[in-house]
Amino acid sequence: MSSFAGLTVVANGKRCSDWTPDTGATDGSGYHLLLIQDYSRTRRQVTTGEHISSHPFTVGGHRWSVRYYPNGDKPNCAGFVSLYVDLLDDTFEKPIDVQFDFSFVDPAVKHKKPANIGESGTPVPDVFSQVNSAWGREKFIEKDAVERWAKHMGNYLAIRCDIVVVRDHAELVLPDIGQHLHHLLETELGADVRFEVGGELFAAHRYILAARSSVFRAQLFGPMKEGATTMPGAIVIEDMKANVYRAMLSFIYTDTLPTMEKAEEDEEGVMWLQDLLVAADRYDLQRLKFLCEEKLSEHIRVSTVASTLALAERHHCRMLKEACFQLLQVQTPSCLQEVMASSGWEHIVMAYPSVLNELIAKLISLNQK
Repeated sequence: MSSFAGLTVVANGKRCSDWTPDTGATDGSGYHLLLIQDYSRTRRQVTTGEHISSHPFTVGGHRWSVRYYPNGDKPNCAGFVSLYVDLLDDTFEKPIDVQFDFSFVDPAVKHKKPANIGESGTPVPDVFSQVNSAWGREKFIEKDAVERWAKHMGNYLAIRCDIVVVRDHAELVLPDIGQHLHHLLETELGADVRFEVGGELFAAHRYILAARSSVFRAQLFGPMKEGATTMPGAIVIEDMKANVYRAMLSFIYTDTLPTMEKAEEDEEGVMWLQDLLVAADRYDLQRLKFLCEEKLSEHIRVSTVASTLALAERHHCRMLKEACFQLLQVQTPSCLQEVMASSGWEHIVMAYPSVLNELIAKLISLNQK
């Protein structure tokens, strides 16, 4: 059973100096409460990108705090509450594997978690280290749901953060099948099929491709299969860049998103992610498509929102589409006019008129609140 690790009170949009100290949950698991009094005032005073941190507390022999963003930690999260856990230790010898969980609770009922409001745990531990000392949920729960809960609770919120220190990272034996399969891809050992993409040749393994993609399965083993059982003839892939195909193959073998050639914030990095999402959809790689969609949702800018929105609509990416809408909803009228005057927006109006209708409905709904 988790130990109580203290209470932080927020009033008038600020953390109170008086607080209930933790008892030092050294047994590896504990929970801290962040109590927000007069929630509606806090929501108005603390704008998007601004946060309130809890007082430090101890769980598993380590010092932690909770970061609370009532209006999201960035513009594309403005419709959500963002929550993070920060590791505050000054020094530590090795990384720490931690499971954490946020939920809204009723402190009057012994901090019991309700069954249906904002609960999001981490079944796979996150690794806290000197490099990555914070993890969290940028889109933990929609603000509308929080407001309904706060109204039910008399205009206050109690956020419970449960932390379980699983074990020292060095003690874990991490799965390495992805590393081994990637070695096969890099060395071409046992490869039995070759593809030509943008003038470059890629050797791969039919059974691995077929196991991961229904499209490759049909292409390599179905009635319309291409290529022989050995490698001499290359299957030519049209309408795709070589670096995108290389990244897609890397994902197929490792099940992880490959390292980007450019920074995620750069326009080239965004275009690379967009191309990779298109490739994932083309080859029915749903997990890769989701990972690209998630990354793109974090890096939408006014200059790229039109092309990203068109991409989301064309490839049925609901999460990415909503992220674009959220960014547009927080822009000034002049900025919206600039976006809608762009050639990218003209393409949306011509190709996907329903998108414009959805945006207008959302803007009207926002103005009526």
